[in-house]
Amino acid sequence: MSEMSEVFAGLDVARAPTGGPAAFGAGLDAEVLFDAYRHGLFPLPAVDDYTIAFNEARFEDAVAAGEVALLPATGGGGGVGADPYALAWWSPDPRPVIAPDGVRLGSRFARRLRNGLDWWTSADRAFESVLAGCAEGRRPAWLTRELRAALVGLHERGAAHSAEVWEDGELIGGVFGVAAGPVLSLDSMFHRRSGAARVAVADLAARFAAAGGRLLDAQWDSPHVRSLGAVPMPRARYLAELAGPPAPRPLPAGPLPAARLG
Repeated sequence: MSEMSEVFAGLDVARAPTGGPAAFGAGLDAEVLFDAYRHGLFPLPAVDDYTIAFNEARFEDAVAAGEVALLPATGGGGGVGADPYALAWWSPDPRPVIAPDGVRLGSRFARRLRNGLDWWTSADRAFESVLAGCAEGRRPAWLTRELRAALVGLHERGAAHSAEVWEDGELIGGVFGVAAGPVLSLDSMFHRRSGAARVAVADLAARFAAAGGRLLDAQWDSPHVRSLGAVPMPRARYLAELAGPPAPRPLPAGPLPAARLG
């Protein structure tokens, strides 16, 4: 991206709380969002007034102590009203990461993929449809209108990517994320057929590897991302990886058979 923001330049992410947000405030536009990912942060917008009040009640002492930063508004919009507590920026420690060749499909499903499923994959063909699929039915509805608009802006600038899984022309699964440096940070995934989200992750990982990428970031640790192959990485090491050079080649985008991933 040629346009840059420096909203987070003065934030010492390495010293941020390990189990809470690193900062509140700023705004949600494409430049600020990309700056956040470059610094190892990702957003969590509040979905209603209750969540804003909860954020303030829980973290106001940490903000007053200087442990959590309160950032000035950037005018990009960030959630409900203009309250800085409407937009949290997180950088968990440790960080769950996946090597591009380390996504696990499971042996039984991999056999099905090789032998019976006529699925195809693509990249960056239906980014907004993948966003919609990831937002559908999610509670809390963190993928807000403002965040989706910023992500579309990053996609138009070549920094946000999606992988899509197709069956007979129908979109049955997908994943999207933001590439910053040599890292692709996976934001969300969805499926309409069992296993389709895993295939989307494996496909995007393979394409990112072909572009010269080094690491996938799963953001939040959970049994689900561990089942995909994620392992915890200390935040200090993750930030060092993030500071490396970006993937040197464009992400391959053409249609490919999903069976190759099995």
